[in-house]
This record gives sequence, structure tokens and C-alpha cells, in this order.
Amino acid sequence: INKMDTYEANALKVETDLLQHNVVTENMSGEVQAIPVSAKKKTGLKELAEAITLQAELMELKANPKRNPDGLVIESRFEKGRGAVTTLLVKRGTLKRGDMIVADEFMGKVKAMMDERGKQLKTAGPSMAVEVMGLDGAPMPGEPFAVVEGEQKAREIVEYRQGLKRKVAASQPNALASMEQMMAKLQNKEVSELPLLVKADVQGSAEAIKASLEGLSNSEVRANVIYAEAGGISESDVQMAMTAGAPIIAFNVRPNKQAKELAAREGVEIRYYSIIYELIEMVESALTGMIKPERRETFIGYAEILEVFNISKLGKIAGCRVTDGRVERGSGVRLLRDDVVIHEGTLKTLKRFKDEVEKVQSGMECGMAFENYEDLRKGDQIECFTVQMIDRSLEDVALSDMEDEKESA
Repeated sequence: INKMDTYEANALKVETDLLQHNVVTENMSGEVQAIPVSAKKKTGLKELAEAITLQAELMELKANPKRNPDGLVIESRFEKGRGAVTTLLVKRGTLKRGDMIVADEFMGKVKAMMDERGKQLKTAGPSMAVEVMGLDGAPMPGEPFAVVEGEQKAREIVEYRQGLKRKVAASQPNALASMEQMMAKLQNKEVSELPLLVKADVQGSAEAIKASLEGLSNSEVRANVIYAEAGGISESDVQMAMTAGAPIIAFNVRPNKQAKELAAREGVEIRYYSIIYELIEMVESALTGMIKPERRETFIGYAEILEVFNISKLGKIAGCRVTDGRVERGSGVRLLRDDVVIHEGTLKTLKRFKDEVEKVQSGMECGMAFENYEDLRKGDQIECFTVQMIDRSLEDVALSDMEDEKESA
């Protein structure tokens, strides 16, 4: 429990509040250790280290320092003059300078290794977090890494993983990848998925952007981040975007000369951002354009067919009386026979005596004809309605999804 040096700090209150999250500390007769500390005043740190050591012994947490090392990627980034800098957490084994590492689809020898204070290290044992230089790219946080025997073995693994990623990208539909063309598709309602390729300055930003964009998805539309990596935009990134029909979202990065020329030549759009919320707002706007308008019907009236007349040039005309509400020319109509809908269409003709009229109110008689339909019979009922197409936002769909979930529950 940190920041115990602050005004009115109360560790007991924190422990009490943790009960509502099912975290029961030892002071509350539970099994979770709670150590009050202050990083600023450096108090409680010795007790914290002792508690961690005790807990590790009780849980029998052990690691073999003599086996081939493996672990997890914590963070990765590109630094000018240093290349890819990757923070690794060693879980088992002992990592040494010169080891050949494979992480995600990247590989390389450990050229340099530093601890959290920047001190150069020759080895790193279990539970140590170190920064390493030497990988040929920036792997994603959370990806496992392992040391392999020799460059040939490492290359085989990397080529296999890269091949799998290319297959995934190639499975996306081909299209020119500009946001303007993508939006044109969205307006035509041809797609309900928006493919995007994200490049960022550090892998943590790439993953955060990916999570934020995919979090905008709902039951009707979704943002599909096909690739999210750290580093500048390369020709291979442009080719992948071109294959997948996706624009490139660049966060604090720029393309090299070759990538820029290829993107211009092939019609791949690159959008540049330095503020995440502006990036998210742009994608949110694009997704909103994908949502189909809601079809909303408004009942306006009923009419009963009194007689059917067959008139040359016009076809069958129904002589009707409006029994409820009103009927309007051009409105939607349903023909009901014995309370069963047998046709739905549009009202083509609406006459009072010999004159075309816009509307007829309840209690009045009129002549009606349907668009491309003539199976009209005496006694049939005609239901008239208007249709509105209501534009909706992502929030509207999200609320609708929540209501659907409640009803199904």
C-alpha cells in the first residue's frame, strides 16, 4: 500500500475498501499480505522485500538458472542510434550477452544488456528485468521470448511466424487503401468491418491504440486492427496495408522515403497523429458511417376497399373509405386479407373523384392504386404508414446492445 507519506494516509481504510473486491488481507483474517510503504520516504521497502521472499518460499516458487532462458517481453521501442530496445523479464534460465533470442517474429543476438539503472550486465537470472539491444524489430508486450541454438534455427522460426502473419493479412479483401475510398464503401454499406494498420513510436502505444480502437466495436460494426507494431513505416507495412485494403495510422512515426513513394504510387493513405484521442475520434467517425440507419415506421391510417374498378391504362383501382387516421400519396401500404398481410408496397395513386390529391382524411372516400400490384378485392383492409431512416451513433448501438442483453438475461 503505497504513498503512506501523504496527508491522512490510512492503510486500514485501503484494506477495508479491498474487501468489496474480494481481496482479504491478513489484518482482516485473510491470506493476502498488505505492507504499507512510501517510495518517496523509502519506508517499508525492507518489509516488502521480506514479505515477497516469504511468499515465494510458501508458494515454492522456484526457477532453474542453468537451463536455456525464456521469459516475456515487457516493452519494446526504437531509439535513434540504438535501434530496437526491448525490455525482457527472465522467467527461467540465465540470459547471457551473445545469446540468440527469438521473440514474436523478430530475432537477434544480445549485443548489450542493462538493468533498471542503466548498468551494463553480462548475465541476467530468473526474475530479472533487463533491457537488451540486438533484436531486428520491436516485439509486442506479453510475447514470450526464448534463446535458441544458432542463427539458422532462429531464422527458421521467424520465417515461419512471418509467413503465418502474411497469410492472415492476405486473407483480407483486396482494395485501394485510402480512407476516402474506404468511406465510400461504408456509405454503400458494403462492409461492416474497418481494417486498419497501426504503427507507433513504442509497442506500448501500439497496443494501447489497438485496444482502444477495437473497444469501439459493437454488434454491427468493428475496427479490425490487422497489424499494430512499433517503429517507422516500411515498404512491407505499405504492402500489407495495400493487400488488406487498410489505411495506415501513424502515431508519432513517419515512413521512410521508399515507403512514402510506394504509398503514393499504390494509393495507400497514411494518416499522422500525435494525440491518441484525435486518432480515436477519427476512427469513431468512420465507424459511425458504417452503421445502417434505423428504419422507423409510423402508422398513419387504415382504409377499407368498398369496390374494385378495372380502368384501361391505369389498371385496377380500389374504391376505398378511410376508416382511421389518413392516407397519403407515396406512403407505404400493406394489404390485409382476413387480418393476414398479403402484400407490402407503395401507394402509387390517390384520387378524390377525378383529381389526384396528397392526402385523404378519415371518413372520406377515395380511389387507390398500388405500385406493381393489382390483386385487390372487396373487403380488403389497407394499412398506411410512413418510413423514416434515422441515423445512429456508436453510442446508440451500444445502448441498444445493452437493452438486448438485459432482455435476453
